[in-house]
Amino acid sequence: MDEKLSLNYRTALPDALRVLLEDYPRTGWTQDSGYNGLIQFWLERHMMFRDLLARLNSLCEHRLDKAIAPEVFASNLAQYGSLLVSELHGHHTIEDHHYFPLLVSKDNRLSQGFELLDSDHHLLDAYLQGFVDQANAVLSQQNEETNAVSAFHDTVERLSEKLDRHLIDEEELVVPVLLKYGAHGL
Repeated sequence: MDEKLSLNYRTALPDALRVLLEDYPRTGWTQDSGYNGLIQFWLERHMMFRDLLARLNSLCEHRLDKAIAPEVFASNLAQYGSLLVSELHGHHTIEDHHYFPLLVSKDNRLSQGFELLDSDHHLLDAYLQGFVDQANAVLSQQNEETNAVSAFHDTVERLSEKLDRHLIDEEELVVPVLLKYGAHGL
């Protein structure tokens, strides 16, 4: 894969992969007659991931400002963090092994796009491992908690940025395919 298409560098899907997005722009998705429960569910899962990261970001900011107690911070971090990691891993696994192969069969012009999304999942695994490592460091920190929380906050922001880029690209590839060809067989 071309390195500039990596999640670490790209700012949008290449034009060649946006071919269906021109016919099915984001602003019209919910009004399209092909919009269905699967699309709605998929988009809601993506919003859940964004919401969890926003909560974690806010949680770090509140702890850095000493607006919440360490035990409240730790409890919420453990809850939101483990939910994020487990749900993302499950989500990516079903996409890579079930949905993406079926979706690429509906429009082979987009095969590079689904390969790109699969590659993103592997790269995001590394970011998630860093997230887990940093979260564990914060939770085990006895002294200098502020430094650990600050480092974790940076990790949350990096993960949020990379995951949001991936989710936008995934939505702009997957939803138009589903709107054009339907969810039959999925």
